[in-house]
Amino acid sequence: MWDEKYSAEHYVYGKEPNRFLADYAVELPPGDILCLAEGEGRNAVYLAGLGFNVTAVDQSPVGMDKAQRLAAEKGVEIHTICADLADYDFGTARWDGIVSIFGHVAPAVRHKVYAELHKALKPGGILLLEAYTPDQLGRGTGGPRSADLLLTADILRAEIPGLDFLHLEELEREVIEGTGHSGLSAVVQLVARKP
Repeated sequence: MWDEKYSAEHYVYGKEPNRFLADYAVELPPGDILCLAEGEGRNAVYLAGLGFNVTAVDQSPVGMDKAQRLAAEKGVEIHTICADLADYDFGTARWDGIVSIFGHVAPAVRHKVYAELHKALKPGGILLLEAYTPDQLGRGTGGPRSADLLLTADILRAEIPGLDFLHLEELEREVIEGTGHSGLSAVVQLVARKP
């Protein structure tokens, strides 16, 4: 599915970073950043442009190829890994920051990933996350069409252990990101730090 979507000539979610990420990137400590379900690379490339050492992980080789092309176009370097998050080794105290922007995955995979975030972050490391909430269903402005892939503040509180939540909010905002996200959207945003 994702290879087919990303095989489009254009960048489905655009070439510019997610606005929440751009607004909160200042919270990320300098160093190594992991971008989850990174698709065509727009957020990883943006962070590399800010001077971070960025690794982008996605299951789509087509997406990762486009990410490398975008990095070359913008004159930055990113490391790309084609892997399913269900099997990906996050490492221990490896990352200064982890970014998940609209990284919607099946609940079983999500539970595994979220359980590993604390271990994977260095002390003081930051998690930045934005996702669609169930209120997004039926809007036609982007995101999954299955409720079990969507997130709420309560789900994040329950499923992400060991981090201090600095910002957690459900809100409506205009999300204009290529043709894939276009219009008023219901999202949840999280900034959390490992003690």
